Amino acid sequence: MTLTDIVKSAFEKAFPGEDLGGIRVVPATDPKFGDYQCNDALKLAKKVGLKPRDAAQRVADSLDRACFEKVEVAGPGFLNLTVSQSWLNSRLAALDAAPNCGIPQNGRGKKIVIDYSSPNAAKQMHIGHIRSTVIGNAIDRIFRSLGYEVVADNHLGDWGTQFGILIKGYRDLLTDDERANLTVPVLEKCYVLSAAKAKEEDGVWREECKAELVKLQQGDAENLALWKRFIDISIAEFNRMYAKLGVKFDTYRGESYYNPLMPGVVDRLLKAGLAEESEGALVVKLEKEKLGVAIVRKSDGGYNYTTSDLACVESRVKDYDPERIIYVTDDRQQLHFKQFFSICGKLGYTVKLVHVPFGLMSYQGKAISTREGNLIKLDDLLAEAVRRSKAIVEARAEGAAEGPKAAEGDVLRLAEQIGFGAVKYADLSHDPATAIDFNWDKALALEGNSGPYLQYAYARVKSLLAKAGGDGASGGVAPMPNGVGGFLVAGPVEKRLALQLLEFPGAVVRAAEAYKPSVLADYLFQTAQLYSSFYQNSPILRSEEPVRSARLRLCALFGEILRSGLGLLGIETPEHI
Repeated sequence: MTLTDIVKSAFEKAFPGEDLGGIRVVPATDPKFGDYQCNDALKLAKKVGLKPRDAAQRVADSLDRACFEKVEVAGPGFLNLTVSQSWLNSRLAALDAAPNCGIPQNGRGKKIVIDYSSPNAAKQMHIGHIRSTVIGNAIDRIFRSLGYEVVADNHLGDWGTQFGILIKGYRDLLTDDERANLTVPVLEKCYVLSAAKAKEEDGVWREECKAELVKLQQGDAENLALWKRFIDISIAEFNRMYAKLGVKFDTYRGESYYNPLMPGVVDRLLKAGLAEESEGALVVKLEKEKLGVAIVRKSDGGYNYTTSDLACVESRVKDYDPERIIYVTDDRQQLHFKQFFSICGKLGYTVKLVHVPFGLMSYQGKAISTREGNLIKLDDLLAEAVRRSKAIVEARAEGAAEGPKAAEGDVLRLAEQIGFGAVKYADLSHDPATAIDFNWDKALALEGNSGPYLQYAYARVKSLLAKAGGDGASGGVAPMPNGVGGFLVAGPVEKRLALQLLEFPGAVVRAAEAYKPSVLADYLFQTAQLYSSFYQNSPILRSEEPVRSARLRLCALFGEILRSGLGLLGIETPEHI
């Protein structure tokens, strides 16, 4: 039974038959106010005709005091709660024994689709793709941890006019060797050269590109075979990048998958009286919602993203029947998603549609721009992360005491774990909605709010437990007769860490509810700081029993929660740094 359950029961006992709404117990803002607070008596007082303090006192008198050391009515009617040592020890033991660090399975029996990353075929992934990929993957992992069945879908840009340009360029601009050994960089070069020729004044090349596109759209066997080859090569390259980042998708349904469905979407919009002609195009007018006009079929008969996304929802609802669909894209697309969601509502879709917009990323203080030559390839960014991390690892090894040197392969693997983790955390530690500037010094710092700092905190815990002769888990440190399940929290610094550890399941839930991995990142950083304070102020290995074992068990629980939380962010936790 949680504290919220216990306090809610007291409200029900104090005010039987009242509609209490949501009763919430939250961590105290300051230790001088106790361990937890509940402010709901203030909202209820007027409804029941009592002064807020009197309402709060009635709840306090109705509380089961077994789990509280102190209950106090403060201010205008706040309930300040200080938990008992026995309750705290028992909750730590329950958390330690719970599967998945106590993360509640709120999503069991529910299915969701998460649409993220979505690079364009035949182009190399660049630093601009990192946010959608790592934010989407962290949301994916967080919802899976809560018991949801997740379909991770990579909605590739794999159809459209660029393929006419590509096919023409492939045939006329590449060498035999390039065609035989086709790669994504070669395809990208081919597109750039062909697109440049399409802009020439005589327009001949442009018309020939259009002719190749028409042949593709009409199912020409040779052009379809080339298109499929381009897509297969692109997906293989994307998967190489995703493997580095620990990202996996369940489906790769690009624009081409939904292309056959789009005429039917337009027909339904017409039959529902939602679409009308305007200057040769078909549009859905959304002025009443202050969303302007959404084009669903262009004047030349072509379709756009709104039509494609409507077809996508139709397909996903039919194939998966999800409880919700989550889209992770940059914030420049907010109007598109508001229009598209509004149209879905008018068509009668009841699936919950969520847009998670993220701000743009700059690099070392400079805007990311093709024109400015600052469009860093993702491969190059990750290679630089490994290079810099390897230098840090080697420098630390040189400064360490004499001992056996790590093998080159082990050093490289550790550099990848630190480097890739640093890149991810530099993004995930920010609210997705904010624009961020990627900075190597901040990302790779071993102090402050960074991925390497948290990885190092985990490695230190594992080192401590190794020195103690056990891993601190059940069986590693024997339970104590005076504690509960091996926990015996005493001092204030120790207690603050213990209370923070109990908040881990709630932090995961809040991160999911807000669609913000940053909520979890903030929790992990705060927890690591509390652990550092505990470690510095509380002797562990030098303590006498039973305190020594109790503190080791608390360290082990911190390590497991840190490992689990970083795992939900897609960040590995090496045991030695």
